[in-house]
Amino acid sequence: MTDPRYPIGKFTWKDSLTESERREMIRAIAETPARLREAVAGMSEAQLDTPYREGGWTVRQVVHHLPDSHMNAYCRLRLALTETEPLIKTWEESAWAELIDARTAPIEPSLKILEGLHERWVMLWESMTAADFARTFRHPEHGPRTLDWLLALYAYHGRHHVAHVVLVAARKRP
Repeated sequence: MTDPRYPIGKFTWKDSLTESERREMIRAIAETPARLREAVAGMSEAQLDTPYREGGWTVRQVVHHLPDSHMNAYCRLRLALTETEPLIKTWEESAWAELIDARTAPIEPSLKILEGLHERWVMLWESMTAADFARTFRHPEHGPRTLDWLLALYAYHGRHHVAHVVLVAARKRP
């Protein structure tokens, strides 16, 4: 790993997923809350307020970002399952990360939100058919995206940010 912005590499997309790849990615989403909780276990307040890289978010901001982002993705999934190619709303994740709660709040509420959210999210992913995964939503900047793409992106997203936390844990723990 040479670039701390992408500790597991950049997200790549190949147009569709196999059933086996879907199961693997759903499992990754299911494991994200526990992996995050494990990564932050025992961290001091100073460690939580340490950026994972120069100019990057602190561990605390990363922890709060995950439920923020995953709630948005969960809503996008539900919209795509219940509407015909809905136009989704973007959100300013960097601005959200600078709000007072993201910069200073204890992390436990966000860990709990992530756990409950992922429990429901995984249930929904596991209920889907192959046709459901082909459903689309329209992103204002990127155009139509399938639910296969959303699954792949968020399986990656959780692993990506947990790896950021692990970077800090590895260099800051006594």
